[in-house]
Parts: sequence; C-alpha cells; structure tokens
Amino acid sequence: MFEVAVIEDPAAAQVSLDPMRARLLAELAEPASAATLAVRVGLPRQKVNYHLKALERHGLIELVEERRKGNVTERVMTATAASYVISPVALGAVAPDPARSPDQLSARWLLAVAARLVRDVGELVTGGDKARRRVATFTIDGEVRFASAADRAAFAQELAKVVTTLAGEYHDEKAEGGRVHRLVVALHPHVETSDTTIEEL
Repeated sequence: MFEVAVIEDPAAAQVSLDPMRARLLAELAEPASAATLAVRVGLPRQKVNYHLKALERHGLIELVEERRKGNVTERVMTATAASYVISPVALGAVAPDPARSPDQLSARWLLAVAARLVRDVGELVTGGDKARRRVATFTIDGEVRFASAADRAAFAQELAKVVTTLAGEYHDEKAEGGRVHRLVVALHPHVETSDTTIEEL
C-alpha cells in the first residue's frame, strides 16, 4: 500500500468523491470483506459489494485474498493507498494554468502553481512507481510569524533575492546530461481552523 496515491482519471476521481465510497476507502486502510464493512457502515452487504466493485474497477482498492465460507467465496479487499490526491489532470481543459495570469502576489495564481505542482509530481510518482524508481525531490515546510505586513513584505523580497542568487549559482544551461528541476517557493497565511475569516488573514 502506498502512503499517497495520485488519481488522474476523471472517472476514478468521481468514484472517490462519493461520500460512501470515500468512507469505504478509509475503512479499507486495513483489509476487510464486504460482510465486515457492511456492519461498520450500516449498509446491506450487496450494496457494499456494489461500491467495492466500482472502487476496484478504478484501481482504488485491490484483492488481498479469497476465503471460502460454505457455498460463498468471501473477497478480502484493501485500499491501494492510505490517502489519495486528485490531480488537476482529471479536470482536463479546466485545470488551472499558471501561465494564464502570472502574479507573484495573487493567491489564485498560487493556487494555480500549487495545482501544477500536484500534476507534475503526481505524474513523476506514477512513472516512478511503474519503473520501480524513487523520484528525487526536496521539500521545506515551515512557519514564520511576522510582526507586521511590512516585515512580511521585506522577508518576501529578501527571500526572492537569495533564491534567485542561489539558482543562478547552480543553473547550468549547457550542462550535458543535466536535468531541469522546477523550484517553487510559496508564502501564505497559516490556516488554523476551517472557519478562519478573510479579515483574520
């Protein structure tokens, strides 16, 4: 089981977003049969089987084993991942495109860049899994508490300068066998609760 799997197929995305199927996916973090799941989620076994077939058809769950109980064969299933990310690829032509309106200070542009990040890394992860190779990445995730908006602006300006200098030092346009890497640096207010208001940001 993968820790995170990427959903790129629109039909698979639609299946995963159904509330009951999402619940079954969560329950299948550990292997279980339709009969066991029926008791947990309060649905008839036949109805659970219907949902499981849809999830299996789209590669979101897989067979672990089959157990024979009298005249019935019980299929034990498990989720293919502990959690899932839906790639913007599933949105097709309406997927966000950062090239449409680049603006370093726009939250919506940040969303478009983040969506591209999910798309690109999702494709790399999927390709890496097929080739049984690990994708080389590096991530920094941290928090900075600013005393004022002026401090935040100064920090952003200095950060941009440092990153630009560092990238210029290592970037080699003519390197034979070199591979281009995308660099994304983002700064946004920390969201502590789902009811955070715009005024608080």
